[in-house]
Formats: sequence, structure tokens, C-alpha cells
Amino acid sequence: MENKNNEEKKIRVAITHGDINGVGYETIIKTFADSRMFDVCTPVLYGSTKVASYHKKLLGSVQQEMTFFPIKDASEAQDRKYNTINLTQEEIKIDLGKSTEMAGKLSRESLNRACEDLKAGKVDVLVTAPINKRNIQAPDFDFPGHTEYLSHKFGCSSLMMMVCDRIRIGIMTNHLALKDVPGALTHNLLYDKIMLMNESLKRDFGITIPKIAVLALDPHAGDNGVIGDFDMKVIKPVIDEVQGKGVLAYGPFPSDGFFGSSEFNKFDGVLALYHDQGLIPFKLMSFTEGVNFTAGLPYVRTSPAHGTGYDIAGKDKASEQSMRSAVYLACNILRNRKEYDELTANPLK
Repeated sequence: MENKNNEEKKIRVAITHGDINGVGYETIIKTFADSRMFDVCTPVLYGSTKVASYHKKLLGSVQQEMTFFPIKDASEAQDRKYNTINLTQEEIKIDLGKSTEMAGKLSRESLNRACEDLKAGKVDVLVTAPINKRNIQAPDFDFPGHTEYLSHKFGCSSLMMMVCDRIRIGIMTNHLALKDVPGALTHNLLYDKIMLMNESLKRDFGITIPKIAVLALDPHAGDNGVIGDFDMKVIKPVIDEVQGKGVLAYGPFPSDGFFGSSEFNKFDGVLALYHDQGLIPFKLMSFTEGVNFTAGLPYVRTSPAHGTGYDIAGKDKASEQSMRSAVYLACNILRNRKEYDELTANPLK
């Protein structure tokens, strides 16, 4: 009876297949080729059994015993099986390493279908394989990436957060051209992102009193006005404001010295102002195991912290470590949220 109850509580993980011409399928197959993953969760792949079988044939013999269990609806998903929802009955042309219109179309369909099932409660968390940000574009998908799409889809603010064992880095301006970053860093955006990270560190990661570092925009944080005054005039007042509300935020810190001296080890979270300021140090620390987590959503979403990998697609060279870490993190965050919500449901006044 105990085993049965454990099976019933298994977390259902929706997995979008991303770009069919990249390494998404390879990392997914390698992740779940180890049957111990079924002790962690019940996967539901939004893709194609035929495409999955094609990619499986390109891989080593260790994956050959893995079979895909076709289902029509996520509610039919069975434990200890690799449940797969076929998105289309059309013939699918695979062009490994190439960006195609069909790959973009299937990426959109996979993501849309998985999100609808997430909202309907048919699955518990979402893990997204890498997409091509160009071929996925369409009249109904005008977003620079997953993070922006999901924020729009669920009608909320969010924070792109890169997570690994050594660090958690939030990106304030997501996928934005560098020339547009200063104008985007308004008081409201800075305030909202700091508060969002603070809440996420508590609810999603179980950190009771998180410490947050905010990075500077200008070299040397403006060097007391010699280089610029943006950090002292725009960023510092917001940090002071949130401190007044009990949030342990500090900075702004010049990013070169902050990472070079390992100052980041003193903080639970770091807020970078733009994409590369956060992603460069993050990928140097954890290129193969890092995870992209979208904080602030009403649902848990994670993704491997790498791209489509067109250059190695179909060559059995892609590492599954980031995909596996994404699955683990999604399940852990869901458990943390449930525990946090239970503990804070009826606080003492």
C-alpha cells in the first residue's frame, strides 16, 4: 500500500521537445535512459514518437532499450513509462543542425500544448528543451525567448534565474540589446526584480533570510562619479529602499571584482543587470550542469542552460547533465513551494 501511495504522488513533468534539429531529443533520451529517473518523476514528452525514435537510433546502445509510450492526453500518463504526446500526424522532416520552419512550428506547438496542460493541472511542472529563437517566431509568438513568452502566457512578472550548485544569478533585463539596458533599468523594474528574487529564494529554495547582491552597470560602479553616476543615482537608492523593508540586498558591486574575488560566495542570490553580465560568469562555473529557472511564475519551469547545439546535433556528443539537473530542480522547487505554502498559510499576527 505504501508503494502505491508513493506512485500516486509522483510528480508529472511536462517536457517540451524544443528544436527537433538540435540536441534536445538527445539530452532527453539520455536523461531518461537511466530507469532510476522514474523514481524521481513521471515524464510527459510533448513531441513525436517517430522523431524520438529517429534520434534514439543515432545514439549508443545504452539508450536502445528505452521505449516511448504514446498517449493522447497528459491525464493518461502512466508511472514508470516514457509517456509521449504526438503533436502531429504529418510527416516530419528532420534536418540535423539546421534551422527550419517545421522545427519552429513544432517548437511552438509543444510549448503551447504543455502550458495549457500545466494550467489545467494535468502536469505539475514544466521543463523546456532548447528552442531556436528565430524559427519559433510567428504571429502568435513574438517573444525573444521562453521567459518572455511564459510571463505573457501566465500574465505575471518573472525573473530569469540561472542556477547551479555554486550560485544563483538573476537577470534583470532578460534578452535585451545592450544599448537598451540603461533605459530599461527603471526604479520600478529594479525594485520589482529585487523583491521577486527575495521571495523566490525563500519560497523556491527554502532560504529563510536570503542575502542578495546587486551588480553595477558602469565599470567600478562609476568610481565615485569619475566614470558615471548611474549606479549611485539609480541603483543605490532602490537598494536602500528595499533594505528599509527588511530585504537584505547589497551593492551595487562592480562585477569584475565581485566574481574575481569570489565575493559571490557570501550571497544566496546575485542580480545581474543584463544578460552577459550574469551568463558569462555562470557558464564559466557550470556550463554542463547549469539550469535556467523562471522565478515568479505561478508554475515551476526550468530548462537546460544551453542552446540547440546545432554543431553537435545527432553526433552523440551532447551532455544530458543540464537536462537532468533541470528535471531535479523543477521537482525540488515544487516540493519547496508546497512546504513553504503550508508553513506560511496561517501566520501568527
